[in-house]
Amino acid sequence: VIDASYTSQTQPESFSDSSRGEVTWHTLLSAPKTSSQDMSAGIASCPANTGYLAHHRHTQSEIYYIISGKGEVTVDGKVHAVSGGSTVFIPGDAEHGIKNTGDQELKWFYVFPTASFSDVEYRFSEVE
Repeated sequence: VIDASYTSQTQPESFSDSSRGEVTWHTLLSAPKTSSQDMSAGIASCPANTGYLAHHRHTQSEIYYIISGKGEVTVDGKVHAVSGGSTVFIPGDAEHGIKNTGDQELKWFYVFPTASFSDVEYRFSEVE
């Protein structure tokens, strides 16, 4: 069990290359930090109006559950409007990205079918 205060007591992670997005995340479940054997998960967020995670791929499928805010998720070229309560399944190797279209923080829970978040290799699409 991870206490609800964990995300407020730890520094979020982010990409060092700003072209990959204006997004931060807290990994909640990931081996060897937790005893999760087949899953890793966390919470990500993008700031109001401008936040995004650039289009990318990874071998693993992924699930997003939108906690709060409004945005657009693009999966293999198809744009989907999302808001609190939306669930998105992203097939493995599908190109996808997310952007905040609202005036509040966009926050989502993500899940990968792999023991460690470090197993997920992000392959970002070319910037046009």
